[in-house]
Amino acid sequence: MFTKRPGHVPGRAVWGLLLAQLLAVPARAQDTGGLLQVLAAPGGVGLMRHARAPGTGDPPGFRLDDCTTQRNLDDAGRDQARRWGAVLRGAGLPDAAVLTSTWCRARETGALLGLRPPSHLDALDSFFDGQGDAAGQTRALRAALDAGRDGPPRILVTHQVNITALTSVFPGDAEMVVLRPGPGGYEVAGRIRPPPP
Repeated sequence: MFTKRPGHVPGRAVWGLLLAQLLAVPARAQDTGGLLQVLAAPGGVGLMRHARAPGTGDPPGFRLDDCTTQRNLDDAGRDQARRWGAVLRGAGLPDAAVLTSTWCRARETGALLGLRPPSHLDALDSFFDGQGDAAGQTRALRAALDAGRDGPPRILVTHQVNITALTSVFPGDAEMVVLRPGPGGYEVAGRIRPPPP
């Protein structure tokens, strides 16, 4: 699942491959209806970056048990999450399981979707700037994905670093990477940008 290709690709070739991937992804992202169908199928997963929370990382000394010490959603971010909820309900996903990281911006995004009450999944916790265990959490997330591959759709609200480590996709605020079960694990079906205002 999400395995890296063997061999080393030197300098300019790497940038060429990255550019090709970046140019290819928006074309898939335009097929929102098709991607929502993939998401609604058994085992479908929407791996979502939390909605807009201006800034980067968290303030020094932040605490997970105190949202006032963290970087949080602004009004635009709350609106993004609510609009996503309307899209997901309209796509027949009102009962999708919602799992989030511990961070308040992810939990609030998950709650504002207005689907099932969110649950916490440790593997979705941020490991930005050396916190957490990037490799261990990514392994745990793969295992959690595989454990639900025959179950109902899931929306996983997490952070950019987690999504990029798993899929090599660098998502924007409130962007969703749709995953589908494949023969060797999960694969990226495409990306959906947040619904416009």
